[in-house]
Amino acid sequence: MFSQTDFLHMERALALAARGLYTTDPNPRVGCVLVKDGEIIGEGYTQPAGQDHAEIQAMKNARARGNDLRGATAYVTLEPCSHFGRTPPCANALIEAKVARVIAAMEDPNPLVSGRGLGMLRDAGIDVRCGLLANEARELNIGFVSRMVRKRPWVRMKIAASLDGRTGLPSGESQWITGEAARADGHAWRARASAILTGIGTVKEDDPRMTVRAVDTPRQPKRVLVDSRLGVSPLAQILVGAPTLVFCASLDEHNAERAETLRARGAELVALGNAQGKVDLPAMLGELAARGVNELHVEAGYKLNGSLLREGCVDELLLYVAPSLLGTNALGMIDIAAPASLDARTRLNFHAVDRIGDDLRILARIERAEEAQTDTP
Repeated sequence: MFSQTDFLHMERALALAARGLYTTDPNPRVGCVLVKDGEIIGEGYTQPAGQDHAEIQAMKNARARGNDLRGATAYVTLEPCSHFGRTPPCANALIEAKVARVIAAMEDPNPLVSGRGLGMLRDAGIDVRCGLLANEARELNIGFVSRMVRKRPWVRMKIAASLDGRTGLPSGESQWITGEAARADGHAWRARASAILTGIGTVKEDDPRMTVRAVDTPRQPKRVLVDSRLGVSPLAQILVGAPTLVFCASLDEHNAERAETLRARGAELVALGNAQGKVDLPAMLGELAARGVNELHVEAGYKLNGSLLREGCVDELLLYVAPSLLGTNALGMIDIAAPASLDARTRLNFHAVDRIGDDLRILARIERAEEAQTDTP
């Protein structure tokens, strides 16, 4: 169905899409390559929200180079959109350009598109094929797919630990368990996320900024704090700069003064309490999805890590393992009880294992998250 040449051009389109890793949010990362008579005549990738999609960029690029689009093949990493959003439909633009063929890596999981773009192209007499390097395209937009299909972000929990699974000394000292290369790599994962989440325990202990600093990025992810009782200090660094989204259990007369102080510091407060007087974490994910969060990057302490895992809110672990030992009294990674049997243990699949400087980086996915990803269109 697909030739070796098709694979090469789609690989190029995926490489272009990756250029938008830090910038397209909340839109998907999409690349497009236009080919005619065996030659690439135009290339593009999705620009920041409200600006050109990949197909439009590629067509502009081709025309600027003096190329005629009639009869060309468009290789695009996601089905061309069929609806008016902030920009007009890309499917219409391809039809008007009179391209002869469109090869898409995958269908768009957005219910507003979901096959309609490909259908419009076919109805216009264009040869349409779909499914080339679909897994690679899905990986690049795993958060967007999750938000469209599951109505929740893809949640990635980052942990830096010693070889014996410890994240800090009993005193709380943890800087730095891993090396400089691993820390920079962690910031790259922060940069690709829509939002970075932490808990009040981490804020009180470390007073982190929760910003991207070790890599260049034109956009800082939104900062999210889980703070059931609004115990965060108004002087905390997480509140400095862009507005921080704070989830608490309730907003009433008992914390009205604290709430007003935090709002004066630019914080946005959202009350989502459960029966235990804590933040309803699954409901929080739904709220974040509604706000356009595709990938949620978690950097929290072992208590919040445990709560997120117990409540089924984690899709994968981003684990940096240092070649060191801290001992049994040191702080653990996750606060979860031992299962009653091995059959009941939380199962993960190693998705990737890489050497980063002197440390190991392990990307391990919760089995149910793997299944959810596989079931997407």
